[in-house]
Amino acid sequence: MNLEGNTTRGFTDELDAMKQAVFKILNTERYVYPMYSWNYGIETMDLYGEPVSWVCPELERRITEALTWDDRIDSVTDFDFDLSQKGVVHVCFVVHTIFGDVQSERTVNF
Repeated sequence: MNLEGNTTRGFTDELDAMKQAVFKILNTERYVYPMYSWNYGIETMDLYGEPVSWVCPELERRITEALTWDDRIDSVTDFDFDLSQKGVVHVCFVVHTIFGDVQSERTVNF
């Protein structure tokens, strides 16, 4: 997956495939696209306007739920929230897969 060139080609597997899977899951809004199962993706749209004290634990729960639906992902840990920008939550975390660990992040406006 080449994000700068908006292209997808070739073949990848194991850890590189997991990086792509994590990226796709976290960048697909759940229940919006009929081509995806209702189990695929993450819900973030309803977080807008909610208090940060609710958004952070809810975002952690939703990220974990979205990613562990993939049976190659064992767990998601080490959540670190950055609240330095008003109205924005930036979260970094580690995704533990059967192929190794993936560092990931997600930014949500609330």
